[in-house]
Amino acid sequence: MEHFYTIQGEGYHQGKAAYFIRLGGCDVGCTWCDVKESWPFNAHPQWSVAAIVEAVKKTAAPIAVVTGGEPLLHPLEALTTALRENGIATNIETSGSAPLSGSWDWICLSPKKFKQPLPEILPRANELKIIVYNKTDFSWGERFAAQVSPDCKLYLQPEWSKAAAMTPLIVDYIKQHPQWELSLQLHKYIHVP
Repeated sequence: MEHFYTIQGEGYHQGKAAYFIRLGGCDVGCTWCDVKESWPFNAHPQWSVAAIVEAVKKTAAPIAVVTGGEPLLHPLEALTTALRENGIATNIETSGSAPLSGSWDWICLSPKKFKQPLPEILPRANELKIIVYNKTDFSWGERFAAQVSPDCKLYLQPEWSKAAAMTPLIVDYIKQHPQWELSLQLHKYIHVP
């Protein structure tokens, strides 16, 4: 759908320079999605792997973040291999609802109620990011926290439109459950893509 150089605004790599590669196509359909224009599969320009990698190489980006839509609806081995061959770390942000493809240095799993993650992706996640839209999302997120590896970083992130109401609840929850950390959408606060 689009690709651009910015900083990672969320999770473990927050604040780091990163090249985002947003793939079109999503079958998850979160009602609160902030990039609904990414949902159609055929409404976006087609880019070759070589062209994308060349665009990344023109920047100083040490990380490429593949996101969507739902990026795992695409075969990603050729893209991740080419990025890694050029010394660029590969990160993915996924709901985990489709089979894992590609070679990843970091997997951010953000499961959605609309389409659950595949069980085989949970132990591979480096980061579990739960979007908190309402109070029931805490117990829902704990279900997945019990299935990831012990080394997986655990994040609670308020859904943007409900951040004022949910952030205080998240802070209180983290104080009672310190295995979790707070993730904010920093890029939205500082107005970068």
